[in-house]
Amino acid sequence: MSQQTPTGGDWNTGPAPGNAPLRGDSGSGGTVFAAVLLLVSGILAICQGIAAIAEDDVYARIGNYVFEFDLTAWGWIHLILGLIVVLIGWGLFRDMNSARVAGIAVAGLSMIANFIWLPYQPWWSITIIAIDVFVIWALCSSWSRATA
Repeated sequence: MSQQTPTGGDWNTGPAPGNAPLRGDSGSGGTVFAAVLLLVSGILAICQGIAAIAEDDVYARIGNYVFEFDLTAWGWIHLILGLIVVLIGWGLFRDMNSARVAGIAVAGLSMIANFIWLPYQPWWSITIIAIDVFVIWALCSSWSRATA
């Protein structure tokens, strides 16, 4: 039973401002932008991983670098990360809120992996890092407060 206001309305009109749970805007421009970027960068990471696994001489390391791994290991890292990124991008198209959180986390992991990948493909790594920054921005900025 709710209390009546002096004018006859309800006092309990919903959650207080700022207390509503966060939710993603279904089909908002930011979410679609992030989903497309995740799908494209994931597919390209899969291709990058396959190329590194198939032929060790596809990529040449530029100078000495602190983070040295075998090129085949890098191929597997990019292949697995690319598959996960594609799945999360697909989840964003299906409007899954868990995909939004996972997208932010995986974009952060992708930034770290591409930073470490810099000696093999410097321009490509910088490009993917920039794309990951846009993904994180788009996913964080398209969240809104639920009204009900």
